[in-house]
Amino acid sequence: MDNNLEQITFGGGCFWCVESCFNMLKGVQSAVSGYSGGHKDNPTYEEVCTGETGHAEVVQITFDPKIISYAQLMDVFFFLHDPTQLNRQGNDIGTQYRSVIYYKDEAEKAKAEEALKKSEESGKWPGKYVTEVTQFEKFWPAEQYHQGYYNENPTQPYCSTVVGPKIQKFKKHFGELGMLNEA
Repeated sequence: MDNNLEQITFGGGCFWCVESCFNMLKGVQSAVSGYSGGHKDNPTYEEVCTGETGHAEVVQITFDPKIISYAQLMDVFFFLHDPTQLNRQGNDIGTQYRSVIYYKDEAEKAKAEEALKKSEESGKWPGKYVTEVTQFEKFWPAEQYHQGYYNENPTQPYCSTVVGPKIQKFKKHFGELGMLNEA
């Protein structure tokens, strides 16, 4: 990895829309769907969906901090999901859909906790946040068919009814802020 790039890993529900949105941001080199926080090596999507592996669906983002900051990525993260829902996002229910930020060191933990506090105090999401701030251990990339899933399957029923509207809301908001790559 380029020494000027950094990585962040977090889960905000189904990784299909989270990954798609982060890949549209200026300064993001890649957003990869995968799994973290569990106890099984090389988990499969089917195994993670049982809730028995302990993994969360996550996105690992590689970004250039000279173009997009950690704080901006956190703003996007809290925009894309409801951090007050324990082990779910809408109709997606299970521990694999938990809200979680994985940190690599104490400095990153402090930044994550500050971003969480700032977002909670903003009142954007009414209620108590349940987002976990957890030590990063391992990232397992999801199967290839999950990478860019929304872009490849926009008419799939879940994508057209759940992911698509979320992406449109994201594009409108962050497009107005000038944070999106040119199409």
